Amino acid sequence: MKLLFTSVMLMLMCGMASAKDYVPADYTWTTQSQNSSESMPCGGHDVGMNVWVEDGDLLFYLSKSGLFDENNTLLKAGRIRLHIDGNPFASNFSQTLRLDDGAIYIKGAGTSIRLWADVFSPVVFLEINGTKKSNVTLSYESWRYRNRLITKGEQQQCSWKWLLPKETYTFADSIIPSKQSLQFYHQNRKETVFDYTVDYEHLTEIKSQLYNPIGGLRWGATIHCPGLTFTGCNDGKYIDTDYRSWNYSGNVKTSVVSVIFEDGETNLNAKVSAKRSAQWWHDFWQRSWIQTDNDEAKSMIRNYELFRYMLGCNAYGQWPSKFNGSLFTFDPVFVDAAKPFSPDFRNWGGGTMTAQNQRLVYWPMLKSGDIDMMKSQFDTYLRMLPNAVARTRYNWGHDGASFTEQMENFGLPNPAEFGKHKDTTDYGTERNAWLEYLWDTSLEFCQMILLAHSYGNLDIAPYEELISQCVKFFDLHYQYLAKQRGAKALNGQGKLTIFPGSGAETYKMAYNPSSTIAALQTVLQTWGKDSAMLGRIPDIPLHVINGDTCIAPAVAWDRINNEETPQLYPVFPWRIYGLGRQHIDIARNTYLKDSHAIAMRSSKGWKQDNIWAACLGLEDEAVRLNLEKWSNGPFRFPVFFDKGFDWTPDVNKGGAAMIGLQEMLLQETPEGELLLFPCWPKKWNCKFRLHATDDRIIEAEIKDGQIVK
Repeated sequence: MKLLFTSVMLMLMCGMASAKDYVPADYTWTTQSQNSSESMPCGGHDVGMNVWVEDGDLLFYLSKSGLFDENNTLLKAGRIRLHIDGNPFASNFSQTLRLDDGAIYIKGAGTSIRLWADVFSPVVFLEINGTKKSNVTLSYESWRYRNRLITKGEQQQCSWKWLLPKETYTFADSIIPSKQSLQFYHQNRKETVFDYTVDYEHLTEIKSQLYNPIGGLRWGATIHCPGLTFTGCNDGKYIDTDYRSWNYSGNVKTSVVSVIFEDGETNLNAKVSAKRSAQWWHDFWQRSWIQTDNDEAKSMIRNYELFRYMLGCNAYGQWPSKFNGSLFTFDPVFVDAAKPFSPDFRNWGGGTMTAQNQRLVYWPMLKSGDIDMMKSQFDTYLRMLPNAVARTRYNWGHDGASFTEQMENFGLPNPAEFGKHKDTTDYGTERNAWLEYLWDTSLEFCQMILLAHSYGNLDIAPYEELISQCVKFFDLHYQYLAKQRGAKALNGQGKLTIFPGSGAETYKMAYNPSSTIAALQTVLQTWGKDSAMLGRIPDIPLHVINGDTCIAPAVAWDRINNEETPQLYPVFPWRIYGLGRQHIDIARNTYLKDSHAIAMRSSKGWKQDNIWAACLGLEDEAVRLNLEKWSNGPFRFPVFFDKGFDWTPDVNKGGAAMIGLQEMLLQETPEGELLLFPCWPKKWNCKFRLHATDDRIIEAEIKDGQIVK
């Protein structure tokens, strides 16, 4: 179903809430959990907690963005356990995530607990309230009480991967107890995997110029336990990992435990924090929402809401929410029985960013109105920019930023994925069958920045140099390569020849890949500051399949290496083809008749077929794929999605699912006209508030197949 409205015909809310604010429903369990895989997320600012009650004890893993060690593993801060004598959770038990204030409430006989993270500062509060005094023990549990040897199987958690040197350790934290508080911190050595990477990639001469976020990095926190006194340590084992606990005990009726990270407010009052954080979460849900009374759609929309909450837990981190688990990973054996490792483990690294996956986490924040949450990702690119420019200039002698796939948080290729360069002196290009010549994902973040200005007035001035250097790289580098092959920098039509190129990780050694061409065309048009370069971008390649014109992955390619469908990237993210656009038949032919697109179709992991189906108005396909995408994951919390191609919770799957659902409800033409419910079944009543370009907030309702609001 498709209904077209101009902006004048819609109710534009312009930042105002409805007469009655939207309050999302609580999410509640009434039985305890068996282990950490049955945990519930909670967080704020840049802190995430996996919270569960097991055998009468409250436990939670404590995570925070940016806790990188010498190996660039994203470590957890530890685990906290609360034991109350008398086992109050044996009866009348409930554990509730109250989305409207972002806190978890746990109740039992005569005991209630409130747990939350402050939204404006990295501080955690644990409020304990009893009807009478009880003996309470709070324990800080750490498996990093000692150096831990990284085994061959664990190498994926860090940046070394298969280059892991022998006798490589996750080094111990410093843990210092005092009478009613405990301090812990991790101090990185100056020599880290950063230094190895720089030398391995032949950049030693410019090492002093390069940004290094992990050398000497220190992070930590102090736990304050009023009414409780340090009583000593004991050793134990949880699941597969030994640990040491520092225990604080006392006979109390009430207590407010706080965990204050080193960059947190040291004198923050719990009541002030609770009030201001609850208000932020309430306002968060007013930014956008989706509601339905249709049973088939309810679960999909409910999971959308729960997943968006998880993203909100890292609203203001210095580092973005990672595609491979974000802040909510748990003991890895529950994800993969062959990985009985510590809670610090996740596949695909901690400080390593797979940009193809990472982008899907941030695209949906435009329509959900969460522009402020996008800055952590944008600013990460800003911090990495000098290194990407420096390596480009050093290796090839021209300007521009070459951001690769499998990139470290300091802007250089992951050393293992960088590959071996025995038969070449081109140290700028990854020698990797999947990743070589794949540089264009950075353009998606450039486009996000430009659209964030339109959707929410983001000041793009700080990002102008990033955009300039990203597009400049393609212009200068492909002229540079052309001059190496022959006498001319441009082809006979005055266009760039993008070769060797790459259609995502799939179509390799590609000649003029459609995904790269669409990216350059769109970013340059949106930016509007380099018409000369825009004139040098070639046309999107087309080909004919059984008499029907389709988008080609490229003019030509040597091999297929993965299972992506970049020939549909001109639909999304680049929106050159789609509803309200010319030649939609070409894009539909590609979706429906390209044998590669059909063979690679799936709702697994980062797959985007649900998005393309919605953008092309293929209602049955969009409904099927989005319902599959939003189906409950295999763990107790429904949006702890299975690992897919990466790790649990699969955050890039959730991001792709968010985009697909949004596209079913709201799209735009190139002129900014709004398509309401363009791929939404007529039988599904629904109302929504979502965001659009030109800083518009759109509310619409469909009932019995008709727009009623």
